[in-house]
Order: sequence, then C-alpha cells, then structure tokens
Amino acid sequence: MRTIDLNCDMGESFGIYKLGIDEEVMPWITSANIACGFHAGDPSVMDRTVRLATEHGVGIGVHMGYPDLAGFGRREMSMSRADLLHACIYQIGALEAFCRKHGTGISHVKPHGSMNNMADKDAGIADAIAESVALTIPGTPMLAKPGSELLRAAQAWGLPVIRELYADRAYQPDGTLSPRSLPGSVIHDPGEAAEHAVRMVVEGRTKTLDGQWIDVQGDSLCVHGDTRGALEMIRRIRTGLEKAGVRLARP
Repeated sequence: MRTIDLNCDMGESFGIYKLGIDEEVMPWITSANIACGFHAGDPSVMDRTVRLATEHGVGIGVHMGYPDLAGFGRREMSMSRADLLHACIYQIGALEAFCRKHGTGISHVKPHGSMNNMADKDAGIADAIAESVALTIPGTPMLAKPGSELLRAAQAWGLPVIRELYADRAYQPDGTLSPRSLPGSVIHDPGEAAEHAVRMVVEGRTKTLDGQWIDVQGDSLCVHGDTRGALEMIRRIRTGLEKAGVRLARP
C-alpha cells in the first residue's frame, strides 16, 4: 500500500493577528510545520501549536524562515552564511524548548517561503540550513524538493530526506514550483487540488502550468495553511487519497 505524509504550515498567527485555522486543520494532517517567530508566530502561538499537534499525534516540524514578519518570509533576503546559520539554530532551539515542555520532540525540518525557494538553487544557503540541523538535532529528517540543492545538502550532512510535493501549487516543466506571481500558480479550488494531489501520489505525474506532463515522486504532500479554503482542501485531499487506497502517516 502506498503511504504518504500530509503536512501543513501552522502556528502562523502572532500578537493580535490571526492567520489560519490550526484547531480545525490539525485533525486532518499527519505533520505540522510550525513557524518559529521570524516570518510568523510568537512564543505563545508556538506553545499552543505544539500542544495541539501533540494532542493529535501530529509530527512537529521546525518551519524556519527569514526575519520578515512584514513580508511573511516570502521576500528574498541576503544574509551572511554565519547569520543564516545562527538564525536557523535560534529557531530550532526555540521550538525544541516548547517540545520539551510538552514531552515531545521535533520530527522534521522545513525551511519556509523564500528561504526554501532560494535553497532550492543556492548551494551555499542550502548548506547553511542543513548544517544548522546537523549541529543541533542530528539525524532529523529534512523536507526538500526533489532535485534541489537543499536535498543534496541534507544528504551531504547525513540527514534523512523527505521528498516534498505540493498539493496547492502548479509546477513548471523542470519540476520546480511555478512562481506565485504567475496566474494559476496557486490552486484555490479544493476539487482541483485533490485531483492534483491524488494524481501525483498514485500516478507519479502532474500537468504543468503550461499543459505539459512531467513525472514527480515524493514522500510528503504539502498544503499551505494560509491558502484560501485550506480546511476544505485538506479534507478533499485526504478523502481522495484514502479512496485511492493511499495510507496517510508520518514519515
């Protein structure tokens, strides 16, 4: 039986600002990528999200990002290697402390937004991220896109790799995600997202934004928690996968 992990970005509220519907989404997923206060989240939100994930048996991931609350971590930033390494270590340490409070641990790591996208192609950025994990929580799996520099860096640092696919994003012919600036790059229709997800997992292929068919392989399927209609989308995806005979479980 085919098995897939269903992950979602969580804990993105901060201060008086509420983003996402974590309480409603958590029962439907198997892994949560929890913001660590740089691109989103704050200490109280981190604590609450770790507790919620623990109650539902959901894997807890460090969702490290650039220090960019105003841009939600989706703006490219230039940081020295040392600054990037220490920013990642800082965020890992913060989430690890809340995990200890709740008697649990970190199950995976996934960079957020522009940090993730830049690490796909920039070997230096990818290497700093992977080193931060290897130094602090060695042996912890890294979520990375197939064929990316981040995947290669994780392997070089001896980290297990979880290949990630995206249920709510369209792909380019080279297997990379289509930029959000392009119309149709973000899939908002729950039915379309579910069909897209099931095809990738079961058939190992998807149709690109320009209509070409490409092969894809992955171990975890991502749905963004801030995507419009995320809860219905996740429900439809999970139901569609289970009807197709796919087992959902943490890696």
